[in-house]
Amino acid sequence: MALALYRKYRPATFAEVVGQEHVTTPLVNAVDGGRINHAYLFSGPRGCGKTSSARILARSLNCEQGPTSTPCGACGSCVALAPDGPGSLDVIEIDAASHGGVDDARDLRERAFFAPVNSRFKVYIVDEAHMVTTQGFNALLKLVEEPPEFLVFVFATTEPDKVLSTIRSRTHHYPFRLVPPTTLRGLLERTCQAEGVVVEPTVFPLVVRAGGGSVRDSLSILDQLLAGAGDEGVTYRSAVGLLGVTDDALLDETIDALAAADPAGVFRAVDRVVEAGHDPRRFATDLLDRLRDLIVLDAVPEAGGNGLLDCPPDRLDLMSSQARALGSATLSRMADTVHAGLTEMRGTTAPRLLLELVCARMLLPATDGSAAATLQRLERLERRMSIAGEHAGRAPEPAGSDAPVREAPVPPARPAPAAAAPAPAPPPAAEPPARPAREFVRRSQAAPQAPAQPAPPAAPEPAARPPADDGWPETTPPGGGGQQRPAASAPAPATPPSAGEPRRTRVAVGEPDVPLPPEPTDDEDWPHPAQPDAADAAAARLDRPRPAAESSPRAAAGSSPAPRGAEPMPVVTANPPEQAVDGELTTSDVRRVWPELLKVARGHKRTTEALLRSAQVHDLAGGVLTLTATSPALAKMLGDDLNRDVVRQSLQELLGVRWKVQVVVEGAATRGGAAPVAPEAAREAARAAEAAEARELMAERAAEEPGGDGEPPPAVDPEQAALSLLRTHLGARPLD
Repeated sequence: MALALYRKYRPATFAEVVGQEHVTTPLVNAVDGGRINHAYLFSGPRGCGKTSSARILARSLNCEQGPTSTPCGACGSCVALAPDGPGSLDVIEIDAASHGGVDDARDLRERAFFAPVNSRFKVYIVDEAHMVTTQGFNALLKLVEEPPEFLVFVFATTEPDKVLSTIRSRTHHYPFRLVPPTTLRGLLERTCQAEGVVVEPTVFPLVVRAGGGSVRDSLSILDQLLAGAGDEGVTYRSAVGLLGVTDDALLDETIDALAAADPAGVFRAVDRVVEAGHDPRRFATDLLDRLRDLIVLDAVPEAGGNGLLDCPPDRLDLMSSQARALGSATLSRMADTVHAGLTEMRGTTAPRLLLELVCARMLLPATDGSAAATLQRLERLERRMSIAGEHAGRAPEPAGSDAPVREAPVPPARPAPAAAAPAPAPPPAAEPPARPAREFVRRSQAAPQAPAQPAPPAAPEPAARPPADDGWPETTPPGGGGQQRPAASAPAPATPPSAGEPRRTRVAVGEPDVPLPPEPTDDEDWPHPAQPDAADAAAARLDRPRPAAESSPRAAAGSSPAPRGAEPMPVVTANPPEQAVDGELTTSDVRRVWPELLKVARGHKRTTEALLRSAQVHDLAGGVLTLTATSPALAKMLGDDLNRDVVRQSLQELLGVRWKVQVVVEGAATRGGAAPVAPEAAREAARAAEAAEARELMAERAAEEPGGDGEPPPAVDPEQAALSLLRTHLGARPLD
């Protein structure tokens, strides 16, 4: 019969005790200095070395070369008290759990006065000392207070508070602690090397977590895994099955579905847990551990390198992207929700039902009235506002500035102030009054409005109006009350454009004046200001009930509106059900290989890879892969033909499939709540794309124009290169 690992590798000296240096160092100094006390109290969790240290102390005191902290290991006492030794008559171990009564204490008191047989000290090791009764402690009190000079007591307990205070006050108390994960993993690796068994590196975190910091428990779990290992050693899959923990792939699928607000994916993962026979409580516990890791990684991005997280380096990138996709407020609320669900699962007869309810509460923050859910919704709204109104706080360009300007066509149907109308026109036909659209206007742009008067009809628009040459949005100039658009509730006559040419106004490119978008609410039922290039369509939308997708602040206040005449950007409002066919890939499969796809795309075009990092997989149906972007600007950039070709080529290289790729805007109003977006996702993606494009441009220039005498050309700052591109192609200029 094989000896258990925790007995085979039991420490024989204080130097071999791992993770308890705060205890072993004072004991070593006390033994070497001759300051030996008559009673010691070792307390701490189970399996952390209390009884082993008590035996080492007895061995050190009775060594023929001692007392010494380094027993010789050759004398009779050292051999008898070795981890695999027969024991000594002068070292008595008592289990207080079965010998804690007053009669046992009296018997010990009578035997304690006999001198040791062949050792220097007579040592009593009382294990589970908190199980001794009060009468038993009272019987030992006088002996512990004034023992013979050859008698030493060592009490070991996991609950020092239950030891009689009069006994505890007469001992030297040494508190043992749980072993840190890093130290415990090193011990497990050395044990596996000594046993000659191959163990996958991903198995050690499972053993460390299951052991809970206890050396004995961890070695027992490792012993079980080594006993059932085959020729290939201990694999991750076999360890997951034996320990009953949740597979990382299933946790990744659940987290990705939560980040994408995919109820079908979340409940599909729960179904897989139950169908596989796993305990829903254990799945909830592992999910809570994963959320904790993501919270730490979101707060401390370098947590993987400084020991805060015990996970393989190849998983840090994936977990970092998951933390960014969810956000700190969402992660905190989800962790609170799962923790509350675990409390409710205790003693329940339907754990699956409670687990599904917990998942539903995580997906629907709007149904929770707690402060955490409110903070999550507030964070979501702030992120959307930051994408749409990042330039809203800039001051307007002065009238005398020499900033480059460009002409933008102004729709003739735009109303103008009453004072700007040159002459009244024939009375218009009766029209139903349009509902006013709520709009935020700066105080610097506000002007006193004249009383509302009957508005003459605008001049007829030419049959063919040329679109904007570059797809730039049409906007009003930042200054001047005569150029400002009045409120929709007081329409005024518009100035007719000149014949054969659309009316244009000059707008400074360097300082675009973007109005602050309306502040959305939880149900997002506020009307939004009409787009400047779609005034007629906006008025028509105000006259009919709008669907939830049109009330999205991300869709209405995007940073790059669509050009005139273009189709509106599609908006995702819900996740269609995923119908998997045997042998075909599903949306979950694509999400699982998404990090590998980013690496393949990086080999083709860095700008595409930078944009894809801010996108998510939404759906795969009918050979069409749908990606979601957090803003219309990002969707427009990623939906370019060149970028989509790169994605298709990367999919073919990685998965061997020929799918169509479409990019849509992530829906801001889903059923009951929206998925939070990453902070400043659009701006970060744009900056990353510009930097990657600048690096590619520098590499091409370096290849075409090498430096003289074989020397490489001087390095160019990517930010300066990006600014040069903006000045050359867009006529932009830096701010003072």
